[in-house]
Amino acid sequence: MPMKLLLGDGGVAQAAIDAGIGGAFSYPGTPATEIFEYIADRAREAGDDDHAEAAGISAHWSANEKVAYEEALGMSYAGRRAIVSMKHVGLNVAADPFVNSALTGINAGLVLAVADDPGMHSSQNEQDSRYYGDFAQIPVFEPATQQEAYDFTLRAFEYSEEVGLPVMVRLVTRLSHSRANVRMRNGANGGEKPVVEQRPRPTGNSWTLVPSIARTRYAALVEAQRRLHEDAQKSPMNKLTLAGRRGVIACGIAHNYLLEAKSMSDGGGGPGDLSILKIGHYPVPTSLVRDLVAHCDDILIAEDGYPFVEKKLLGVLGVPGKRIRGRLSGDLPATGELSPDLLATALGLPARATRSHDDLAARPPQLCRGCPHIDSFKAIVDATSGAAPFLFSDIGCYTLGVMPPYRAVHSCVDMGSSIAMAHGAARAGAHPVLCTIGDSTFAHSGMTPLIGAAQQDANMTVVILDNSTTAMTGAQGSLTTGQRLIDVVRGLGVKPEHLHVIDPHPSKHAENVAIITKAVAHRGLSVIISDRECIHLKVKTKAEATAAHVAPSA
Repeated sequence: MPMKLLLGDGGVAQAAIDAGIGGAFSYPGTPATEIFEYIADRAREAGDDDHAEAAGISAHWSANEKVAYEEALGMSYAGRRAIVSMKHVGLNVAADPFVNSALTGINAGLVLAVADDPGMHSSQNEQDSRYYGDFAQIPVFEPATQQEAYDFTLRAFEYSEEVGLPVMVRLVTRLSHSRANVRMRNGANGGEKPVVEQRPRPTGNSWTLVPSIARTRYAALVEAQRRLHEDAQKSPMNKLTLAGRRGVIACGIAHNYLLEAKSMSDGGGGPGDLSILKIGHYPVPTSLVRDLVAHCDDILIAEDGYPFVEKKLLGVLGVPGKRIRGRLSGDLPATGELSPDLLATALGLPARATRSHDDLAARPPQLCRGCPHIDSFKAIVDATSGAAPFLFSDIGCYTLGVMPPYRAVHSCVDMGSSIAMAHGAARAGAHPVLCTIGDSTFAHSGMTPLIGAAQQDANMTVVILDNSTTAMTGAQGSLTTGQRLIDVVRGLGVKPEHLHVIDPHPSKHAENVAIITKAVAHRGLSVIISDRECIHLKVKTKAEATAAHVAPSA
């Protein structure tokens, strides 16, 4: 079987390709971005086509996660397998179609790959997507290794078709962004493309959630829970090993951490001393949990994320006569990532000696040198000096405007929130009110609140920072940039006389300050598009142009 060094994200992506998907759908979001990018890159290589359809895989960035999920669901309906990938907060955006797709069911296999971010390395929160899977009552697979990321995703497509439901594959940052060798099935990595026949068209009555049909579909989903629980009990992704009277329930990547913690032990609580239940397939395998609890007096629950299994096991009254430990008990930290050292400490095993980094100077994140947002923020600050402005912002590299010397960002809540929050503040009588939002975030979820603000002619100024890309996640393409962005803003109802385009450059600073000052003084809606491409795009474009003029012999 062929082997390849892959990220956890790459394992999921390669499995999707090997499963014969017809399309991949996503909006960039760390730590899930590389899933889609891997598929798109491999598809282009195979098809020698910018849009990848020649390889039989459609791969285009979607406007947002809700759209991506709906596009993938449509492909499933039409009979082709599909994968949709996003980060955990992206699932908030996609929650409406996701939850309802459990009622409609799927036709061809549909896999939702979600990458959670314990520790909030690049996110607003630590939310645990297993709760979404439980809420929607669909199967969830949680790999512990890159190999399992590949194997579980392959199985997820098959299982999705067996039970007629979408299947979630849940990763976390450390798995998504670390590499290991992955053995792929025969034919992968250069072999023949898998042939997956297009499934016949389903009856429309299953997919139209008017109340009479929705009630029937929900009853079917509830009835299916019995099978889903039985399948989880016997799934090879869940493994119970009974040994000593101390037990560990290790979920997903926590199983890796447990094995490493045990390997550091020099006796006392050695490798054969613990009874272990490894969980990688949900719903929680209750019979296996009962067997472990019956055998053990002390049970540590290790899960990277919320105390999902721990809460289920404890219930309201706990387990009489048993000591249940985890994040809720304080034996593991209530927030942040797990680690082998944390598990070793909780189990009374020797931990590695670590060096304190308290003596190292902190280096806060900052905007790149030459970033156009720097000049945009300088102009905003100078134009509103002394006015005590309300400065709402959004998700993107420009959120770093919260840092000195700018202090030009007063909020960062969720994608697209800046315009809606500014509108709310304006309706409360606040003045001056400004908000900043990137071109890609505007396409994601900024257009809808701008429609309302334009209709109300809200007393606020919207500054769209158009750097021509989705810079924070790796410079992916933007759906609204340049003239297209201008046309969209006009189409949403913004009055032409209050739509301004500026060039955020030091040489234009005085001119830009005057334009922003005038826009803020207008007691109604003004929109300013700050248009200069990301410095990294400039470097890339220059390098490509230079390479194009170099003779082949050179």
